[in-house]
Amino acid sequence: MATMTPVATTAPSGDQPRARRRIVARPVTWIVWAVVAFFFVNLLGVVMSVVVDSFGKSWFGTWLPSGFTTHWYGDAWSEFGLHQVLWVTAEVALSVVVISVLIGAPTAYVLARRDFPLKKVVLLLFLLPILVPPITYGIPLAIVLYKAHLAGHLTGVILANLVPSVPFVVLTMTPFIEQIDPKIEAAARMCGANTWAVMIRVLAPLVVPGLLAAGILVLIRTVGMFELTFLTAGPTSQTLVVALYSAVFSAGIRAQQSIDAMAVIYTGSMLVLLLIALRFVNPTQLVTRVREEPTA
Repeated sequence: MATMTPVATTAPSGDQPRARRRIVARPVTWIVWAVVAFFFVNLLGVVMSVVVDSFGKSWFGTWLPSGFTTHWYGDAWSEFGLHQVLWVTAEVALSVVVISVLIGAPTAYVLARRDFPLKKVVLLLFLLPILVPPITYGIPLAIVLYKAHLAGHLTGVILANLVPSVPFVVLTMTPFIEQIDPKIEAAARMCGANTWAVMIRVLAPLVVPGLLAAGILVLIRTVGMFELTFLTAGPTSQTLVVALYSAVFSAGIRAQQSIDAMAVIYTGSMLVLLLIALRFVNPTQLVTRVREEPTA
């Protein structure tokens, strides 16, 4: 009776280099994670130190303050006039969002649906206010607005923030409109819909995600815009970020805890806006343009 001997199996030769590469790559992976963890630990430490100080009675040379209180927030609210500052911030941000969407959405539609000479040049011009640091064009823009007697008031702050906001809406909305099949509009026109009906009843519901994305991102950008607002704001038209800067660097003696409380309010508002933005906005939609490939 024949006996069967087990045959030794060896791993394919191609798997061994792959296993070795994984072993070699493992230290690099750990180094990357260590650097990321180090960054976030330092970031969390900076943020938490400000938060803890905003609630502390006094904090000198100890791990924690000697006591905790909330009266610094009340002091910051009254001392820095945060009621008016927050109201001005909301006015500027909402006005910029509405005007930017009203101007940027039709412009994005034209860029998405029409081909014309120098189209790439026009797109490049829309990119410049976003890519170039705001301070480079903010100073001449502020000079023009002051000569026109518009700077120093709410109108000048809104006009200055429209310069980067409108191109941002255009570049955000264009991919959303490009994803909509033009045949849908053609079918609606064949059914008797005029241009206004096509825009309101057909396109508007389809571009709502794009409008929300553009509006929320412009809102965050406007609330956090310092350079243009600082150059064009007056005593009664300062947004929260400019008021925070003025509280830190203007003349006078102020409690550090009050300034930290103001910083916590600003950071908290930006965090809330960012969470809302991530709820409605997929970051990949801002850089990906879905195009239908022509069929043979």
